[in-house]
Amino acid sequence: MAKPVPARRHTAQDTTVDLLVIGSGTGMAAAIAAAELGSSVLIVEKTGFVGGSTARSGGAFWIPNNPVLQESGAVDTPERATAYVDAVVGGTSSRERWQTFLDNGTATLEMLRRATPMTFLWDKEYSDYHPEESGGSAMGRSCECRPFDANTLGEERARLRGGTMESSLPMPITGKDYRWLNLMSKVPLKGLPTAVTRLVQGYAGRARGRDYVAGGQALAAGLFAGVLRAGVPVWTETSLVRLTTEDGRVTGAVLQQDGREVTVHARQGVVLAAGGFDHDMAMRHQHQSPALEAWSFGAEGNTGDAIKAAVDIGAGTDLMDQSWWFPAVAPVPGGKPSVMLAERSLPGSFIVDGGGERFVNEAQDYMSFGQRVLKREREGNPVGAMWMVFDQEYRNSYILAGGLFPRMPLPEKWYEAGIAAKADSLGELARSIGVPEETFTATAARFNELAGAGVDEDFHRGSSAYDRYYGDPTVKPNPNLRPLGGKTFYAIKVVLSDLGTCGGVTADARGRVLAEDGSAIDGLYAIGNTAANVFGKSYPGAGATIGQGLVYGYVVAHDAAEQAKSRPAATGADASAAPDSGQEPAGVS
Repeated sequence: MAKPVPARRHTAQDTTVDLLVIGSGTGMAAAIAAAELGSSVLIVEKTGFVGGSTARSGGAFWIPNNPVLQESGAVDTPERATAYVDAVVGGTSSRERWQTFLDNGTATLEMLRRATPMTFLWDKEYSDYHPEESGGSAMGRSCECRPFDANTLGEERARLRGGTMESSLPMPITGKDYRWLNLMSKVPLKGLPTAVTRLVQGYAGRARGRDYVAGGQALAAGLFAGVLRAGVPVWTETSLVRLTTEDGRVTGAVLQQDGREVTVHARQGVVLAAGGFDHDMAMRHQHQSPALEAWSFGAEGNTGDAIKAAVDIGAGTDLMDQSWWFPAVAPVPGGKPSVMLAERSLPGSFIVDGGGERFVNEAQDYMSFGQRVLKREREGNPVGAMWMVFDQEYRNSYILAGGLFPRMPLPEKWYEAGIAAKADSLGELARSIGVPEETFTATAARFNELAGAGVDEDFHRGSSAYDRYYGDPTVKPNPNLRPLGGKTFYAIKVVLSDLGTCGGVTADARGRVLAEDGSAIDGLYAIGNTAANVFGKSYPGAGATIGQGLVYGYVVAHDAAEQAKSRPAATGADASAAPDSGQEPAGVS
């Protein structure tokens, strides 16, 4: 059931602030950093909820060599981080841009520790996505917020966006926990204590009036708490109509709330942090693939508004064909896809295309998986329908689609919708899912041969530390490979979804939006998925999306404040007070 939209707490009005932030995901980091510098800030959010796609994410952030890693005993250095990002980006993004990200990671984390109630942990062993590259880390660089009491937000708790996977049980599961909960039936000495710990925390917290959340919910709640602590107002159900300019400089924006337009002047500038164009299918078909369906996990308000507004005043764009691709379990009619994360890596399964053949290392990172699917399409050899095939032992051992626990039968509605099949033989299964029987059975035989030897000579599944992270450590010698056997076989349909688009307006190393000719547009900044990916066409590690949003939030806030010092002091309307938040915003005189 969809979460009801809470009553709006602020009425939009004509006003003036130092910094206007469009979007309430990692844009909150920009607002917190600016408020800490003494600037008056306003956040506007198109939907009725605060948190954006950050709240719907796993909540990890990838920021190399940060204080959390250092304090936790991780081995990392600036030199290793630089070598790794250089290797994975491969010239698809500006070196100055990603180097600025690396150079400001520590300061960003220190700011979040000062200005929010959050504490953080290292997701030890959650490998970088390409650890075999120079400077890569098999131990990982991803961190996340510890379970956070969302009731810290008080009455504002109702405005916190819900997550992608929410349980009726008060059980704040971190990304670190998920790995072992998924393996509870195979590694009970790790899985059961993890489950008990989180259940006790959740129920004990509830008894004390606390509501512990984890993952993206925890990070979004912690950022929101920092925004509230700083006195920054958030206008929800307020959309961007257009940017305002004067003498080539962005001076603010026209916004709309309940069909009524207001103008907000921004002395230092405007930060576009409104996500990508996840749910604008016309843009996606134009820039990415005409075959894409509306299956994004991104927040529903992400329809490219900020990108379009920037383009309207001359901004350039880049990487518009890229997304944070994410294979998922196909939806039933009228439904939404189900999350598929560890499932592809676990032994006793493989994925085939519409021709009944394997075509990819199933366990590789999800962005690379999606890029492989689209590469096939561009080459004129589309993958067609994708099916994940597995046996009864697999179904008895692991969680599936985020909510089907081991031994639970697949939902009957999956069979009725044609997104699942069950058979007593692989040949019968091939006929059920409509792939060539001879090809499919040959594929299964080849896979079983490779899995039996523990070496995937065809696609190298299990050769990377990242592959093995979500594998089954009880399966030897390769935790990602086991021959399929027994008398019952299953197939579920897989579709290409995403966590959001990652192409957008071009920006420089200071986060300033660039015009088509490469010149900076004064007073306009872009971060997160509104800007073209800092890492080009690559995904360095879990949380790289959020990591760059947080760091560039810090960078643009400081740049905007610094640039304002060189401008003449404002008078008249530009010097008027900031919007009423119920408490005085920081920096308002």
